[in-house]
Amino acid sequence: MAKKKKRLTPKQNVIKGLIKENPTFVLILGMCPTLGVTTSLENGLGMGLSVLFVLILTNTIISLIRNIVPSEIRIPVYIVVIALIVTMLEWLLQAYIPSLYASLGIFLPLIVVNCIILGRAEAYASDNTIFDSLFDAIGMGLGFTLGLSTLSFVRELLGTGSVQLLGFTLFEANVAASFLVQPAGAFLTLGLIIGIINTIKADKAKKKKAIMDIKIAAALKKKAEKAAALKAKEELANV
Repeated sequence: MAKKKKRLTPKQNVIKGLIKENPTFVLILGMCPTLGVTTSLENGLGMGLSVLFVLILTNTIISLIRNIVPSEIRIPVYIVVIALIVTMLEWLLQAYIPSLYASLGIFLPLIVVNCIILGRAEAYASDNTIFDSLFDAIGMGLGFTLGLSTLSFVRELLGTGSVQLLGFTLFEANVAASFLVQPAGAFLTLGLIIGIINTIKADKAKKKKAIMDIKIAAALKKKAEKAAALKAKEELANV
């Protein structure tokens, strides 16, 4: 009998999406908007929150209808649900935040085929309750928003010398590394951030292994001493 998978708490689901399975820096998903719109913090934050909005609604709806959708047509149904929600999002942004709508451009409708959205629908929402699917969406959406915001903040700050959304300037634009706000700069910045994260993770794993080795060595030493003391006691008893 297959072992039942342990159910995550809402907090664990959110932490999973934010840190352990961050879509941008760990799973490396949704690279088109990640590389395409992160020229400014405003764009990165806007795209991240848009994906969060779509994730919450799609995960909730797909979890709600998972038992009535035939498995043979589930993927087309999921895509239709995602497309409807993305279309609604486009209308809202066009009506209320036209500047962001214009900045995101083609990447906004491309949310329909974003592998994070369809991936969470197929891998999680289709097999879990509405409550769990909601917090999975929140975690993954916030993780994606964090990834895009971090990348766009670094690119905009180092590439232009300032961050317009926050209203501060670090240095003049004429001494900024302007190539960082170009397409090549997206690859370079993303690679550097992932490299830093992986280095930190490897260092933590190395320290954890060293601590475990010390504990194991201490336990083996204690066991050997106990065995030696028991043997000595038996020898004394036989004399």
